[in-house]
Amino acid sequence: MKKVGIVGWRGMVGSVLMDRFKIEGDHKKFKSYLFSTSLKGEKAPDIENTHETVLDSESLEELSEMDFIITCQGGDYTKAIHPKLRNAGWKGIWIDAASAKRMDEEAIIVLDPLNRDQIEKGLNSGIKDFIGGNCTVSLMLMGLSGLFKEGLIEWMSSMTYQAASGAGAKNMLELLDQMQFISNEYDNNKNAAALLVEKEIQAKINSSAFPQNNFGYPLALSLLPWIDTKVESGQSREEWKAQVEANKILGTDKTIPIDGTCVRVGALRCHSQAFTIKLKKSVDIETIESLIREGNEWVEFVENEKETTLSKLTPAHVSGTLKIPVGRVRKMTLGDQFLNAFSIGDQLLWGAAEPLRRTLLMAIE
Repeated sequence: MKKVGIVGWRGMVGSVLMDRFKIEGDHKKFKSYLFSTSLKGEKAPDIENTHETVLDSESLEELSEMDFIITCQGGDYTKAIHPKLRNAGWKGIWIDAASAKRMDEEAIIVLDPLNRDQIEKGLNSGIKDFIGGNCTVSLMLMGLSGLFKEGLIEWMSSMTYQAASGAGAKNMLELLDQMQFISNEYDNNKNAAALLVEKEIQAKINSSAFPQNNFGYPLALSLLPWIDTKVESGQSREEWKAQVEANKILGTDKTIPIDGTCVRVGALRCHSQAFTIKLKKSVDIETIESLIREGNEWVEFVENEKETTLSKLTPAHVSGTLKIPVGRVRKMTLGDQFLNAFSIGDQLLWGAAEPLRRTLLMAIE
């Protein structure tokens, strides 16, 4: 039975990954070894086919015993450990949620509903590094896979609305702290006129007492139109990833231009995206809808009606599921080849953990 080392299994993405393993009965297919720095040597959780002791995530000797390593520990861990392992002669399969190696020439960004052939070819040709894509990029490609597979997209703008949990567990909890702070202020001013309440709360939000150690700025009752660092083009790195990662996943011969603005919003979980799509040719809306519906089994097409949109095209409907709802699909007044659409997905599932899980199973099989 193959040995699978799992690093970062207690974090948000790692916890979701472990839950998916359990739900799908994957632990029957391999022997799990849990790695940690802080818990090394302690008794491991009671999980089927799992080594009884937690191993040291910084021990090259113990890591080298693994046939596969799947890590959700982050880019700093990857940069510190991966080259040392390879230099020590480890020839196992490295599967990683972090962005550190995504654009490496010898690495494949994994999203098997779209690039299964690329992953299988890589496995058969000796590729050893398989990396999960950026969450919004993966969710975009999942939602619009039918249009990409048909080769209809000339260029696209993606405006994202990304949940607090995309920045990490501490950030998500800080959003809740901000909400609680605001709720307490509202309780103190409930009997005041609406504009006076707004004035008092805004003053508190902009005060030094407001909890913002992680985001650095207020997110509750606000938004943050910048995610990650700035790159030379003037984009944030999160915005830059859309074009480069999508085209690498798709294996395009000619680059599909993709750009937009990435915004952090006050949702706890799930990333949403609004798309402006320039089609290569005029296609009737019925054909477009059919292509989107049939893109993959996880797409949930939402009719462009108010009630269905407000009930299904939301984080409340999608959180914790593998569904990728796509709606607001219509031709735009810009011209017949311009398409509007809106999509949403759980960034911890198809945006992070699920492609890693499925790639591991492909590699084992």
